Amino acid sequence: QVRVGESGGGLVKPGGSLRLSCVASGSMDYSTFNMGWYRQAPGKQRELVGTILSNGVTGYADSFKGRFTISRDNAKNTAFLQMNNLKPEDTAVYYCNAFKPPISQYDYWGQGTQVIVSS
Repeated sequence: QVRVGESGGGLVKPGGSLRLSCVASGSMDYSTFNMGWYRQAPGKQRELVGTILSNGVTGYADSFKGRFTISRDNAKNTAFLQMNNLKPEDTAVYYCNAFKPPISQYDYWGQGTQVIVSS
């Protein structure tokens, strides 16, 4: 059984920063998994923020390049999402996804962590 859990969300003022964490646990070799960060704003569909592959290569959706940074610590089975210069439109539930081929067998999601950007 594999579990994925996000933490680090909360209330932050516009222009502030926040770092989210995603810990994976259970019967898995974490270093072989790719990690993805998604978010879902109120009334909108879930969207991809970016990914970090098992080899450490990162990729971001265009909207998040420059402000958001994804990293991982394989020794701690943890992925991070560093968010800087936050804006009210970044308010959303942020989700973590651990995956690798075949996706039908290895695709795990956390419950999400709420981020609210407001003055």
